[in-house]
Amino acid sequence: MSSFEIKYQGNLRTTATHLDSGSEISTDAPKDNHGLGEAFSPTDMVCSALASCILTIMAIAVEKNGININGTKAMVTKTMENNPRRISKIDIELTFTKDYDAKTKIILERAAFNCPVHQSLSDKVEKNINFIYP
Repeated sequence: MSSFEIKYQGNLRTTATHLDSGSEISTDAPKDNHGLGEAFSPTDMVCSALASCILTIMAIAVEKNGININGTKAMVTKTMENNPRRISKIDIELTFTKDYDAKTKIILERAAFNCPVHQSLSDKVEKNINFIYP
């Protein structure tokens, strides 16, 4: 179990501290919601967490077979909705640096859809994942 401390800094900004490591992340409200957009917004962090989780779980799924996904990139696009303001869609484009055999692709793709963050997000959030192999 992880524990975090989040402090409101003023001016629509927060700083989250990971208590085990001391690592910090700052957030700022986006420009379209009264902020300066000088850091990730909380909803950006949700989308980033999804992509980071997907990459991590895919790596775990294939490393036992001696395969790495080093250099794989996730490009994330977030779509917001109003009334209520929420994330309505997350598009993730995963670009791999290597091509893999059919069995490995199945393992990677299943892992992506079964990462804990993906499983935790509401079904009201449309989640699209596109896999691009060379």
